[in-house]
Formats: sequence, C-alpha cells, structure tokens
Amino acid sequence: MIKLGILTSSRADYGIYLPLLKQLKKEKDISFSLIVFGTHLSEQFGYTVKNILNDGFEVKYRIVSMLQTDDPESISTAYALTGMKFASFWKDHHNEFDLILCLGDRYEMAAAVNASIPFGVKFAHLYGGETTVGAIDNIYRHQISLVTQLHFVSLQEYADKVKNIVGEKALCYVIGSLSLQNLKQLKLFSKQEFKKIWGIDLNLPTILVTVHPETIGYEKNQLFSQEFYLALSELLKKYQIVVTMPNADTEGRNFRSMYNLLKTNPHNMQLYLIDNLGTKSYFTCMKYCDFLLGNTSSGIIEAASFGKYVINLGNRQKGRIAGENVLNCEFDSPKILEMVKQVTGKTYTGENIYYQENSIQIIISSIRSFVYNMEKE
Repeated sequence: MIKLGILTSSRADYGIYLPLLKQLKKEKDISFSLIVFGTHLSEQFGYTVKNILNDGFEVKYRIVSMLQTDDPESISTAYALTGMKFASFWKDHHNEFDLILCLGDRYEMAAAVNASIPFGVKFAHLYGGETTVGAIDNIYRHQISLVTQLHFVSLQEYADKVKNIVGEKALCYVIGSLSLQNLKQLKLFSKQEFKKIWGIDLNLPTILVTVHPETIGYEKNQLFSQEFYLALSELLKKYQIVVTMPNADTEGRNFRSMYNLLKTNPHNMQLYLIDNLGTKSYFTCMKYCDFLLGNTSSGIIEAASFGKYVINLGNRQKGRIAGENVLNCEFDSPKILEMVKQVTGKTYTGENIYYQENSIQIIISSIRSFVYNMEKE
C-alpha cells in the first residue's frame, strides 16, 4: 500500500487538488492523509477546513500557525511559526509516508516543506516552474522545487524551467491544470440554486472579482486599492460585483478595508463580499458572470474554459503564460474602465492552453512508479 500525505493550506490549493483526491479514494493500492494548516483553520478567512469535511474527506492532521495581522513582520513570523510547527510534525511523522504531495507557492507551503529537509521527506510538487513577478511567491515556489523529487507542471515551458532550477535529470511531468478536471466531475449549480444559497441573482450583469495584494513592492497596495475603489464605484452603476476576498498576503487588509468601505455607500447595483465560495459555487459564478476582473491565477488558468475574458490587474501574475482571453491592465481607474468597454458583451471562443485530458492518470501512475522504484533502491 502506497501511503501519501497531502499538504493543503488554503481554499486555492484544495480546489485544485479536489479531482485528484476523489480519484485517489478509488485507488485500492493508495491511501492518503490530509495535513491541513494555513488559512483553512482561520475563521478570518472562512475556516475552509469545513469544505474539506463537507466533501466527505477525513482531516487527519491539523496544524495551526496563522497570525491575525498581515504586515511584513507578521508574514515573516507566520513563516517561522509554520516551520517550527512542522519541525515537530516531521519529527513524529516523517516515516509515516512514502511521499508527500504539496502544491503551489504560498509561504506557508514553503515553510512546511523546508522544515522537512533534515528528515529526508520525499515530495511531489504540483505547479513549479511558473513565474509571478509581482509576488514573493515566486521565491517560495522555487524553494519548494529545490526540495522536491517528483514534479508536476502545467506547461512544457515550466518543465524546462524546473529542470534549469533543479537539474536536467529531474522527474518532471506536464499535466496541464488539474483544477480543470473539476469541470468534468462537478455538476455546477443552476442560477436558481446559486441564488438560493448566496442570495445573488446571476441573471443580472455580473463581474467576478478577486484581487490579492502585490507582495513585491507591497507599499503600493494602498494606492492600488484606492484606484480600484474608484473603478468599482463606477462599475457598480451597471454591474453587480461578486468579490472573493483576498488571501493571507502582505497588506491584504488594504483591499479588505476598501471593499467594506465601498459596501457602505449606496449604489445602483449590489456588492457581495465572500471569503469562500467553494469550488462548485466559484465555477458556477464564473460560468454566468460577464467577465473576470482581478489578479488571480484562476483567471489565467480556468476562465478560458468558460469562454470568459479576464482583465488582469498589475504585476502579481506578470510572467505567467496566459491565453488570448487575458488582457493586462495597470491599477489605474480610467484604464480599467476603458478595458471593461473592450470586453463588454464579448465571449472568448479560443482554446484553454492549460487543459490536458489525462492529468489525473499521469499523476497517479507517476506516483506509483516513483514509490515502487524507490522501494527497489
């Protein structure tokens, strides 16, 4: 029996893992344990561990290390605290698993992985090799790659970059975006069902907004939030806006405070602030919205599969390969409003460069080969 540990620190990585987790439950020769930490266990960020439980998965381990503040010192302290907590965890459990799955580029994930180095824990990393110029996640992502033995990337260009980082002999497999497998497995809500759950009528013109702070040059986030406030104030005259709130990054409170201020002002349309829509509701909203506005990787990776255009703001995702549905714009109110005019009423009909048919099968077969070969050594 292959024993996997799966690190999940946020709503974002769990949503990507979800189709893989469903398939792993069906594999007779593989068992897995979820190791839950980060914003999953924070009430401030929606206590998203409940989504995992509601989906029928057992949470075997919970490791609390979040702080309530998001200034640079707090982020650094949270990184250190997460590392300390996982030092104790790996001490007690490093022999329990054949392989640990980790995903993405969050500082919490990097801290958890780096704490394992003295214990010789083996890792499979999903989505190394990517570049995000406007986020310190770039550094954390590469840190994780250096610790990892088995790599799963979304595009060949990223496989090439991983090999540049860790060496040409790296075990690296191109799998597209795992999150897009949710589109085959999830039956999305109807507009009526969505309204019953969230009180939001998706028959109305709708913008789906997700903006995370830029963590390179974080001092600019106050200015960015002010410009975005001006743009949203105008857009709320014609659209209802559904906001998925920022994650736990440096100075994220600037945007949270801005949204709360915006909500107190009277507008022609509604502003909805939601910490955690969950995968099914998020994709439902994406399906029926007019377009996406923000700086989340989800817009770049997933929106094309719904025929949606994306206005990508600022530098947070700069460097990530994007399809023709993604239009880049500065945090500048007039420019944002002008770009909205460009996408209004349009449907994207091109391909999604991140879609690959057999990603789950590649992951599972590669894990089997890796573990069995490791046992022979």
